[in-house]
Amino acid sequence: MTKIVNHWIGGKPVEGASGNHGPVTNPATGEVTTRVAFASAEEVDAAVAAAREAFTTWGQSSLAQRTSILFRFRALLDEHRDEIAALITAEHGKVHSDALGEVARGLEVVDLACGIAVQLKGELSTQVATRVDVASIRQPLGVVAGITPFNFPAMVPMWMFPLAIACGNTFVLKPSEKDPSAANRLAELLAEAGLPDGVFNVVHGDKTAVDRLLEHPDVKAVSFVGSTPIARHIHTTASAHGKRVQALGGAKNHMLVLPDADLDAAADAAVSAAYGSAGERCMAISAVVAVGAVGDALVEKIRERAEKIVIGPGDDPASEMGPLITKAHRDKVASYVSGAAAEGAEVVLDGTGHTVPGHEDGHWIGISLLDRVPTTAKAYQDEIFGPVLCVLRVETYEEGVALVNASPFGNGTAIFTRDGGAARRYQLEVEAGMVGVNVPIPVPVGYHSFGGWKDSLFGDHHIYGNDGTHFYTRGKVVTTRWPDPSEAPTGVDLGFPRNH
Repeated sequence: MTKIVNHWIGGKPVEGASGNHGPVTNPATGEVTTRVAFASAEEVDAAVAAAREAFTTWGQSSLAQRTSILFRFRALLDEHRDEIAALITAEHGKVHSDALGEVARGLEVVDLACGIAVQLKGELSTQVATRVDVASIRQPLGVVAGITPFNFPAMVPMWMFPLAIACGNTFVLKPSEKDPSAANRLAELLAEAGLPDGVFNVVHGDKTAVDRLLEHPDVKAVSFVGSTPIARHIHTTASAHGKRVQALGGAKNHMLVLPDADLDAAADAAVSAAYGSAGERCMAISAVVAVGAVGDALVEKIRERAEKIVIGPGDDPASEMGPLITKAHRDKVASYVSGAAAEGAEVVLDGTGHTVPGHEDGHWIGISLLDRVPTTAKAYQDEIFGPVLCVLRVETYEEGVALVNASPFGNGTAIFTRDGGAARRYQLEVEAGMVGVNVPIPVPVGYHSFGGWKDSLFGDHHIYGNDGTHFYTRGKVVTTRWPDPSEAPTGVDLGFPRNH
C-alpha cells in the first residue's frame, strides 16, 4: 500500500481533505512510493488559525521554557539523524553521507536557537535626562511561514523554524511536495520534545497553499528558498500584502582560479563543489573561471577526478553521487549538455547517457564537464541545478572579476590562490553575498548569516545568524521617567518634553 503523507496541524497529523494528492518518487528507481496530500486554502487557514491561537501563550512564554524545549529537540534530532537522513535519501536521492551532512548543518541553527537568550538581549541607557531611561527590546511578530525547496528538505526548514519559535513566534511550514516526509518527522520530534500544540505546523501542497500563505492576513512574515523567478514572485506578492519577506533565489556560483593556485587542491574543490549532491545545491560551483595559462592543466585534473565518481543509489554505501530528483529535471539538465557544442563549448565529459544497471528507470545522469564555454551559452547563463560544470577562460584577474560581476546572480563565489593580496582584493571587489578563499562552498556557520546579492536575494535580511533573529522579531524602544518619591506633582505642562 502506498504511503500517504498528511498535514501536521495543531500538534497532530491531519488527513488531507481537499482530495488532491501528488506523487513522491524514489529517484533511484523511478517508482512512486508515496502520495502527499495537497492542502486547500481552507486547510492552510486551519493551520494558520492553530498557529495564531498558539501564539497567544507561546509569544508570552519565558526564554527558559522555549530554550529547554529546543535543547530536548536538539537531543532527539541528534538521536534520530540516521533515520532522518534515510528519509531524505529515499525521496531526494542524495547519498546517505550527504543527507547526514544536511542534518548536521541544520543542527547548527538549532544550537544557535538554544542560545537565543543572548541574541534577544536588549539595550538600556540610563539617565539620558533627569530620571529618564531608554530601553530597546525585541518582540516576536506572531505567525510566520516558511516555504522550502526540495534539495534540502531538512536543513532549509531548520534554517528557519528553530530561530522563529525561539524568538516567540509560531510557524507554518510548506515544504517541497517532492520530498515531504522529513518535515513531518521534524514535527513529530518537536512534539516529543514538548513543543505546545500549534506552535509548529506543516501543510503540504502546491501553488494553492503557497498563494494562500502569501495573502493570509494573519501571516506576518514569509521565508523562502528556491529559484529566482519564484523568489521574485514571493517577495512581490507577500510584500504587497504587508508582510516581511526574505526570499532567497537561484545562483550561478563562480570559482576564480589564479595562476599561482594549487591546482590539485583547486581541482578537488571544483569536483566536490560541482558534483556533490548531483549539483542540486544553490551553493554548487557551476562555473570555474581559469585565469591565464592554467586552464588546460586544471581541466585535465578535473576530468581525471570526475571520471572516477561512483554514481548509484543513495542507500548504497559505495555511491558517491545519486540520481536527480525527477525525470523531468533530469531531462532538462541533459538538454544543456546536448546543446552546449552548438553554442561554442567544448564537451569534455558528457554524462547524459549514464544509467545504473538494475536501476534503469531511475533519474540518472552522469558527470558533464564543459570547457571554453562562452558567456552567451545557456549552459552558462542559466542555473542548471545538476552535475554540469562550465569552465571559462580569461587572461587576467581583472577580466575574471568583471566576468563574475556581470552575472545577474550574486549568491556565493570562491577564489583559489596563494596570494593574500589578490584574495583580499577579491573579497572586497566581487559582487556576491558569500565569498570563499580556498573554500569552494562558503556556506556560513549557523551564527553567521546566509544570503546572496542581486537576483539571489529579495528582501533586506539574510537567513539565520543575527539577520535571522532580527527578521523574526521587531524592535521597540521604551522611554521611561519615574518621579522621585520626594517630589510632589508639578501639574500639567503642555510644552514640548525637555531632555534636561
